[in-house]
Amino acid sequence: MGKALEAKPIISTQTTTYILDSNVLIHDPNSILNFEEHRVLIPMTVLEELDKLKNGKQTIAADCRQAIRIIDQILGSASPAEIESGVAITRGEKAAPLGTLSILSHQEADNVTTLPTSNNDNKIINDICQYQRNHPDTEVVLVTKDINMRLKSRGCGIHSEDYHSDQLLSDIGMLTNGYLHFEGNFWDRVNEVNTQQVEGATYHRIPRDTFSEDLYLNQFFLDDTGFVARVHSLTDDEVQLLHMSHENLMNQEAWGLQPLDIYQAMALNLLLDPDTHLVNLTGAAGSGKTILALAAAIEMTVATKQFRRIIATRSTRGLDEDIGYLPGTEAEKMEPWLGAITDNLEALHYDDESTNGSVDYILKQVPLHFKSLNYIRGRSFQQSLIIIDECQNLTPHQIKTIITRAGAGSKVICLGNLAQIDTPYLAPTSSGLTYMTERLKNFPHGGALQLKGVPRSPLAAYAEEYL
Repeated sequence: MGKALEAKPIISTQTTTYILDSNVLIHDPNSILNFEEHRVLIPMTVLEELDKLKNGKQTIAADCRQAIRIIDQILGSASPAEIESGVAITRGEKAAPLGTLSILSHQEADNVTTLPTSNNDNKIINDICQYQRNHPDTEVVLVTKDINMRLKSRGCGIHSEDYHSDQLLSDIGMLTNGYLHFEGNFWDRVNEVNTQQVEGATYHRIPRDTFSEDLYLNQFFLDDTGFVARVHSLTDDEVQLLHMSHENLMNQEAWGLQPLDIYQAMALNLLLDPDTHLVNLTGAAGSGKTILALAAAIEMTVATKQFRRIIATRSTRGLDEDIGYLPGTEAEKMEPWLGAITDNLEALHYDDESTNGSVDYILKQVPLHFKSLNYIRGRSFQQSLIIIDECQNLTPHQIKTIITRAGAGSKVICLGNLAQIDTPYLAPTSSGLTYMTERLKNFPHGGALQLKGVPRSPLAAYAEEYL
C-alpha cells in the first residue's frame, strides 16, 4: 500500500527542462509555478490549443484564460531573445526568482523521424524530438496527463511523466473514509478516560497516544457493540469524543427519510449539523448519497428554514459541450443532467397518494435552482445549500473555484464516486474530490464520509460487486 504524499513543487538535484502539455495547464493553471529551479517550456502548439478553447462556454475556458494570464504575467515585456533564453519565474513580490519560462516554437525537422502531423499531440512530440536533437546535453521531460501521449512520446525516445504536484495520495486506498471501526468493544483498548456531561451531551476525553491511527475533527468512532462517537476536539495530547446514541442516530429523520444503516446515519448526522458547513459524501452507485443530501436539504430549507434556497449542480463530461444545444432557460437546460435530483425527489414521495402532485408541490414550495457550473464562477451564494453532484469529475482547481462561491450562512454538500470518473485526464488520485477530502479533513466545520453497501436494490448491489 502506498503512503500519503505532500503536495509540493517538483524538485530534482539538477536543472531539467519540463515541457508542459495543454491538459496540464487546464488541470492546474498555476502548474508553471511548481517546477522550482527548472526550465519550463510551453510549446507553441499548446498556446494555440489554449487560444482555441479560451472563448468557449466550457468550464475549462476559464482555466485556459487563467493559464494564459499567468504566462503573460511571467513573460511581460521580455524580448524574443530573452524569451528564447528563458524569463525568470517569480512567485510573489518577496520571493527570489526560481526557474525560467520559455516558448518552444515549431521546430523544423532535421533528419529526425517524425510522427504524422495529423493532430496536435504529434506536432508537440515532433517539436520535442527536434529540440532534444538540438540540445543533446539537456534533460528533457514531457509533462502530460494524456496516457496515450506519454506512450507515444516514450516510443519516440522522450521521457514523459504525469503531473503529480497536486496529488496528495499515491494510493487511493489511503483516502480517509470518515470513520474508524474498532473490532469488539472500543473501551477494551482504553486505559484512561475522563467523561463529562455538558448541557446534556456526553464527552469522553482520552489520551491521544491511545490511538495509533490518524485522527481528525468530525471523524466517527464505532465498534461491534453499538458504540458510536464523533471527534469533537483534538490536540497533541488529548482526543475529545462526543458520545452518540446508536438508536438516536438510526431514528433520525429528514423529510420522512430514515437511514438504512449506521453509515447513512452518520452521514445524515453531518448533513443536519448546523455547525458543519462542508459535507463530502463518497460511495458506490446507489449507496444513498443523493437521496440523503436532498432529504436533508429540503428539511433544512422548508422545515427548519436554515437556508433560503437549494442550488443543485453537477459535473459531467457532456455538460460543458451539450448544454448550449438544449432548448429553454438555464434551469430547463440543466434538468436533464440533474435527473438524479428529480428521481430522488420522487423516491422521497413514493408512498404519497399522488407522487407527481407531491413532487410538483415540493418544487413550488422549495426554492430549488438547477445551475450550470459554467455560470457559477464569479458568483456568491448567501444563505444557500449547494449540492454538487459527480464531484469526482472536477479537477482540484475547479473544485476550489466552486466551493469558494459559498457565501455567508451557506453549506456545501459534495457527492461523488471515485470508481466512476468520466474525465479522460483524471484518475482517483488526481481527482478534485480526493484533493478536497485530504486537504479539508482537518477543517473544524467540515466532515467526510464514505457510504457502504448499495441499498438501491439487490440487483444494483450484485452488479456493483460482480460487473
